[in-house]
Amino acid sequence: MATPSHRRSLRKRRTLVVSAAAAAAGIGAGLIVLNANAASTSVDLSHQTLAAKDGWASSGAGTTGGAKADAAHTFTVSTRAQLVKALGSASDTTPRIVKVKGTIDANTDDSGKKLSCGDYSAGTGYSLAAYLKAFDPATYGTSKLPSGTQETARAAAQAKQGKNIIFRVPANTTVVGVPGTNAGITGGMLQIQSVDNVIVRNLTFAATQDCFPQWDPTDGDSGNWNSQYDAVTLRGATHVWADHNTFTDAPGLDSADPTYYGRQYQIHDGDLDITKGSDLVTVERNQFTNHDKTMLIGASDTDSVGKLRVSIHHNVWKGIVQRAPLARIGQIHIYNNFYDTTELNGYVLQYSVNSRAKAQVVAEDNYWRIPASQKVSKLFSGDGTGSIAGGGNLVNGTATDLVAAYNAANSKKLKTTVNWTPTLTAGLETSAKNLPTELATTTGAGVLS
Repeated sequence: MATPSHRRSLRKRRTLVVSAAAAAAGIGAGLIVLNANAASTSVDLSHQTLAAKDGWASSGAGTTGGAKADAAHTFTVSTRAQLVKALGSASDTTPRIVKVKGTIDANTDDSGKKLSCGDYSAGTGYSLAAYLKAFDPATYGTSKLPSGTQETARAAAQAKQGKNIIFRVPANTTVVGVPGTNAGITGGMLQIQSVDNVIVRNLTFAATQDCFPQWDPTDGDSGNWNSQYDAVTLRGATHVWADHNTFTDAPGLDSADPTYYGRQYQIHDGDLDITKGSDLVTVERNQFTNHDKTMLIGASDTDSVGKLRVSIHHNVWKGIVQRAPLARIGQIHIYNNFYDTTELNGYVLQYSVNSRAKAQVVAEDNYWRIPASQKVSKLFSGDGTGSIAGGGNLVNGTATDLVAAYNAANSKKLKTTVNWTPTLTAGLETSAKNLPTELATTTGAGVLS
């Protein structure tokens, strides 16, 4: 079956350049262009909307983002300061289009000066050496979270960084990369919280890093370092379409991080997390690579019942450790994805799909490429309450019952039936055999024009 083009709501537009006075009043210094794509013959990505029946985000009124934006709310930005001003207030529901030209470094100040972890910790009293001394398990113990002067200072430094690198996206917004410019955001987080109707497309999200992870001795058997800041985070968001983006830790790979208290000093959190009752989300034709905890659906086992409905299709997952995705509670459709579980840059698979907290997952017509050392029983995971239905999944080209393989090796069984039937399945291919070749050139940032 042919995949959808998503080439709807296309308009020819005139090129307008903001005057110096308008820039001073509105967006600030630097390159600011309104309605910038009309002169070329390329497709107008900024006005495209999600196709009918293309996953959960097409439910109801569908997902149109900022397609109705007027000239005053259409921006091209190339710096962090311009991006902040173009997004405006998170409570403003006026349709807007934000076109990202080139790579924006989130760890810069309003003048464009590069900021370091030391700049964020300055004045807070935090130092890593003092923190490590204060909470050494040999003296502090392992039964409680850090508290006291250094933990307070760490939290303050983390908050300073967050204020700089978190970009809050309002409702009815399209954030899209300008073709041919290596568009993306380095070191930042798009926060889509308690808003409806958002589109994020054609962007590379790289090296989103927390300078100040918190030590939690109670996390797991040996404790863990936990960080903040996903590359893109949905919290209570509805009707969100994430399409043709690339997510990567590069160039700051986990293998370069030190070890403290015998545990990796983890500076990365999620790539694309969908939590806090988020609902009606379609994630398609993205590339997820070089990352550990990749996609979390549901922040806890008590997240919102009746929500967390997510469609995940035609994505590439390569060099991913876990959470591709980890699903809780909701109705999740995972189809026509390509998973390459070969170790990459030190990222070693734990599992691909985890269904827990009564999640209702349908996983069909996906393709896994696994090395000879990889056990098929490790591709799925669960807590004994989650379900994974569906078929047509291939492992190295062979039809394989992944649930049966998992259940045969584990005491906490995955359930094999779900309480819903996917109907919003535009573009569903009933054979996965060509996915490795097809998705190699049709996914991720930079392939749209």
